[in-house]
Amino acid sequence: MVNLEWYRTFKAIYQFGTLTRAAQELMISQPNMSIQLASLENYIGQALFVRMPRKMMPTEYGKQLYTQIVESIDNLERVEAEFKRTVLNKAPSIRFGTPSELFNDYLAEHIGAQDDLHLTVEYGLADKLTEKLINHDLDIAIITRHGKSEDSLTYEALFTESFMIVCNPDTDTEEFDNYVKGNDSSNMEKWLKSKKWYAFDSNLPLIRRFWRENFKKRPIVKLHAVIPDNNAILKAVGSSNGLAVSSDLIAAKAIEKGLVKILWTGSAIAANTLYLAYNKDKIQPQYVEKVKSFIIKYIVF
Repeated sequence: MVNLEWYRTFKAIYQFGTLTRAAQELMISQPNMSIQLASLENYIGQALFVRMPRKMMPTEYGKQLYTQIVESIDNLERVEAEFKRTVLNKAPSIRFGTPSELFNDYLAEHIGAQDDLHLTVEYGLADKLTEKLINHDLDIAIITRHGKSEDSLTYEALFTESFMIVCNPDTDTEEFDNYVKGNDSSNMEKWLKSKKWYAFDSNLPLIRRFWRENFKKRPIVKLHAVIPDNNAILKAVGSSNGLAVSSDLIAAKAIEKGLVKILWTGSAIAANTLYLAYNKDKIQPQYVEKVKSFIIKYIVF
């Protein structure tokens, strides 16, 4: 009779491409993995991989076998993981995705007090977290953008964040403030374009959105640095004469501590809704409520 562990070994090698990486994933020794693969190949009488110097390449028979068994093995592993989380543990262990800034600024300091909530936290942006939810690699996540094309997920609105331009508290903004008071959008834009800017992404998604709402055009700014961390951007702004677009949610702590100040909230509001996303068929309702209550209790801005 075939050993189910042989199939798990085969699946891991197929997906990760090397015995070493597959052995690490399954937390077994590489020699044991080689033995299990050889046993499966002997059992079915077919070679499943071609051994290359740096990679295990599946044979045509290996590709066919993978297609036939992968869904069943995935389902078995999900059942096993759910059993461990909900039966063997007294408190649920929930795979929770979130933007790093939200967890670091609002939730991390309170996680130790949640005796009835065990989280395995993973950081990521909306696209990455949504993909992991769809693939059942996460149970629930805070998503900064609604995936309208994905019908398998449920989205519950959590917060609405509003965007603003922030600057160093010592920046002389009198000239710009006068333009704002006079509703002089032309000179406001010229003043902003004369400054250096920090952005999360070279495509300027936040700056572009704020600019379109307030100036009805695409921004042309001096991009000084691309920094893929919103808190690091705020530190850069707070120690220079540069500008950045942030939100009242992300910048709240830095503003409260006096590390940055609000330069302009805009004449038109640029806002974004954050959602709690999950597959209702893959996570029990009480666990959704535990995570939701935890988030709402401590994310205050």
